[in-house]
Amino acid sequence: MYIANIAIENYRNFKKTVIEFNDGVNVIIGPNNTGKTNLIKALSLPIDYKGTKRLEIDDFNKDISLEELKQGPPNISIAITIKQGQNEEPDDLVTIGNWLTKLDDPYEALLTYNFFLPEREKDRYLKAIAGVSDTDPKAVDEVWKIIKNEFIRLFTYKIWGGKTENQTIADTESLQRFDFQFLSAIRDVERDMLSGRNTLLRDVLDFFMDYEIKILPEKVKSKEEKAADIKQKQQDFSHKADELLSDLQKRMEEGKKQILSYAKDTGASFDKAIPNFEGSISDVEMFSALRLIVEYETGIKIPATHNGLGYNNLIFMSLLLAKMQVNSDGDYLGSNAKVFSTLSIEEPEAHLHPSMQYKFLKFLKENKEKKKVRQIFVTSHSTHITSAISLDEIICLYNEKGRTRVGYPGRVFPDERSKKYVQRFLDATKSDMLFARRVILVEGLAEQLLLSILSRYLGISLEDDHIAVINVGGRIFDYFLLLFDDPKPYTIHKKIACLTDRDPERKLIAGGQFTKCYPFQYNHDVARYEYKDYATSKMEQYRDHSNIMFFSQDKLKGKTFEYDLVLHNPSLALLVTEVMSNKEEIKALMGSFSDNKSVGELLNILKEGTEKTPHNKNAEIKQGICECKWADDDKRAAIIASRYLNSITKGENALELAYALENNLMKKEQEDYEEFVVPAYIKDALEWICR
Repeated sequence: MYIANIAIENYRNFKKTVIEFNDGVNVIIGPNNTGKTNLIKALSLPIDYKGTKRLEIDDFNKDISLEELKQGPPNISIAITIKQGQNEEPDDLVTIGNWLTKLDDPYEALLTYNFFLPEREKDRYLKAIAGVSDTDPKAVDEVWKIIKNEFIRLFTYKIWGGKTENQTIADTESLQRFDFQFLSAIRDVERDMLSGRNTLLRDVLDFFMDYEIKILPEKVKSKEEKAADIKQKQQDFSHKADELLSDLQKRMEEGKKQILSYAKDTGASFDKAIPNFEGSISDVEMFSALRLIVEYETGIKIPATHNGLGYNNLIFMSLLLAKMQVNSDGDYLGSNAKVFSTLSIEEPEAHLHPSMQYKFLKFLKENKEKKKVRQIFVTSHSTHITSAISLDEIICLYNEKGRTRVGYPGRVFPDERSKKYVQRFLDATKSDMLFARRVILVEGLAEQLLLSILSRYLGISLEDDHIAVINVGGRIFDYFLLLFDDPKPYTIHKKIACLTDRDPERKLIAGGQFTKCYPFQYNHDVARYEYKDYATSKMEQYRDHSNIMFFSQDKLKGKTFEYDLVLHNPSLALLVTEVMSNKEEIKALMGSFSDNKSVGELLNILKEGTEKTPHNKNAEIKQGICECKWADDDKRAAIIASRYLNSITKGENALELAYALENNLMKKEQEDYEEFVVPAYIKDALEWICR
């Protein structure tokens, strides 16, 4: 069996939310304050038999209208649905048999935690809040104060088994068969595990003592024979311990007389009762003398207290899983053994290096496969963890207009091909799209490197707004947009801006293939050529979309990201980097633009026959400019932008350009600051996603 879903009502940030789980590993991600920890706490309320069940006023979701509060007192409901799993155990159905809501295979059971005001107190509640004015702007706050001061102490809880309308209390014996282990993000693992005096370590040691006997198969030794062997070992140890204690008594014989003489003098030997020393030590009691150490291959031994927090956290988790194995062993605990064990870990990355995070996840999955734990819940902010698991194992919580929503990245794809593509793509950097509040998808490295600095020229901070810039490596936007395509089911509803290059193309109507062309060639000769660009269809497709929008350069004058940078800043020599070819030629063009030289004079600066390409790109620029009917200023800017684009290697140039623009921005209030104009489509995209 496994916990298939949880339905949460009026608990903390959850107004009314249903979250579905996997039969195995569940990694719950999302921005801060989306309810990841609250979800784990909600999960514990029905099934953690040892945990606190009473709640406080701040555990209520406060998004309740005055009208609702006047109709009746608020209540919290947390219902978990348990379904038949792939790997059933003999005691599964017996444990949840009284909670069944569906008898046919696959069976279903329901366990519901309710926190409510008893019926006998409702009339008093209604009278207490009747005097709160409907017109008072703070009326809702006043009602909550009344609940806190007069009624919260009267609230009670019940755990119902089966359909809630039947009001059947879940039996204690069945609830005790659940083992819910929670490891919080703030934990003191040294206190919890390093000494044999600690319950966790002592229980684990006790279970695994004489393990070589306990694991022998029945055909080798029967249960009775194994029990006899273990008992003999205990007796042998006890005899040795008695010999040690006897030796200790002999060493203390004279000293003991001196100690006890004080007892006689103080009257402690009254009525012939004389204090003395004696004792015995069992093997279990000897655990208190053990200390956890780490022994290196060189033979060096150090106390575990000298380890780093990350290493000790891994040791602690291994002990916790061992303890869960102890708890579920029927031979060891009999009818007290746990049937269903769940492990919940909050932010395991808190003390783990990225490579250890990956190893940790692998470790958890192996324990699940070995049935040492039945179901695992992990909350995380780590992109390294999400990149190491499958999309099916990810559950994404996010806020939409103050309400908590849920996305399931593994369920949004129409086919396995697109799903596998995104799965391969989501490395530790790119999986940030699942965590960020908003996302900008870009085609290449240049946009990824430069977008943050461009936003700062506009007075916008992508970091402050938790906006991630993700390079998809081309025009492959469609696969990733499936994750966010609201209102389709399972998607993650967050704003997505896609920046795509216009990249105009043309081909001869008489035949041939589409090839790239310059903006000043676009739609110039419709009698001979057919024209197209990539951006127009995408912008139209998503024009009215609720949370996805495409942005691109001007339809008539735009081409690529780098082209547009220079088109908007045709005289800014700051954009000319050391790694570019033709640096002097481009600087000469920019100087001529500043000096208001003619189109012809700019064209004369272009060198002939220097391109290492099958055709002369400068000649193509000259011909295209001469044939187009643009205004002279547009032509002059286009000449420089075209020559610039043909002179760069994108990645290397972007790094230098980012450095130059960063340095320039730092001079904002100084005389040597150079004005820089952010391309219009970039400005539009940034303003839209920040709204």
